[in-house]
Amino acid sequence: MTAGRRAQPLLLTVLPALGVLLALCSAGQAQAAGYRYWSFWERDGGRWTYATQGPATARPADGAVEGFRFAVSEDSGDASRPRGAADFGTVCAGTDAVRGKKRVALVLDFGTPADAPSGEKPPARRTACAVVPGDATSAEALAAVAKPLRYDTNALLCAIAGYPAKGCGEQVTATAEGKPGSGPSVGLLAGSGVVVALAAGAFWQARRRKNA
Repeated sequence: MTAGRRAQPLLLTVLPALGVLLALCSAGQAQAAGYRYWSFWERDGGRWTYATQGPATARPADGAVEGFRFAVSEDSGDASRPRGAADFGTVCAGTDAVRGKKRVALVLDFGTPADAPSGEKPPARRTACAVVPGDATSAEALAAVAKPLRYDTNALLCAIAGYPAKGCGEQVTATAEGKPGSGPSVGLLAGSGVVVALAAGAFWQARRRKNA
């Protein structure tokens, strides 16, 4: 077998390897689905727990502390908690009890710039003490202190205090590294460079043998 003919099987071996490499590069950008939305939390002692029902049906007691956090999350187990300390005495300090009404401390965490929709900037985290009728829901307490609220046709809470201006629970994709749009890792790219260099070197070595 001549050197020129040896080059063909070599390339047939290298090209599938390059195909696998390209597939690995694509895998480096494997997309994990998440959703950009407001999550609803209840304060249990000194910690936040994910609410077991929505704000439209939850009816907090006087002295309750509830939180809302805007973020990109895969599900309730992955959801980001409201940040910062929160307790009823601090949030509702100076708000006297009113007969027939209840006070609900609310923590509104608008999230980080990384969680924000394109072109929007999250407002600063804030707290508010809602004074509402005794049978009011969490949604009514929220409406008392954080208008405008925006809901979709399925009654999903889309915006608090007008944020975000658009969108509602939309799906967001991210790489396995959690960075939207990021490419393969440096290590993977470095590895691909080695494979390509070896393939090129083998090819030119075969050509030199053929011409010798």
